Amino acid sequence: MNKANRAGDQLVVTKLDRLGRSLEHLIELSKQLQVKQVDLVVLHQGIDTSTAVGRLFFSIIGAIAEFEHALMSERAIDGLSAARARGRTGGQKPKLGPRQVKLARQMYEETGDDGKRRYTVAQIAAEFGVTRTIIQAHEQLIQFLAPVLTSTDT
Repeated sequence: MNKANRAGDQLVVTKLDRLGRSLEHLIELSKQLQVKQVDLVVLHQGIDTSTAVGRLFFSIIGAIAEFEHALMSERAIDGLSAARARGRTGGQKPKLGPRQVKLARQMYEETGDDGKRRYTVAQIAAEFGVTRTIIQAHEQLIQFLAPVLTSTDT
């Protein structure tokens, strides 16, 4: 786009949404191009800002594109809210269930005759078919919640 600097140059794009994210940005860019006397040609929408009709059409298409984007965002937010109301949450399902976490915790705390941990994190992870990171994340969470869990048990 930096090369379209001389009067009479044309900036050619395939679609308007490839040029900017918001109507405000597109209008600002259009003004900058007008000051430089550079025409904007949008192939897919048939827009050519070298004509008055092209400039009008550019503004209308830009407004519709921004409106469409806003509607999609609202629909996504509404869909997530409806899913939450049905008790669904986003994201991946946990790799380990509560029973597995408890068993992994017991294995982690188990010590051998020498006083060292009997199982390494890698061995525990292999037993449950997950990565070491998953086991470590559960350990960190348990260590973080330990003071809270012990104070509510009493």
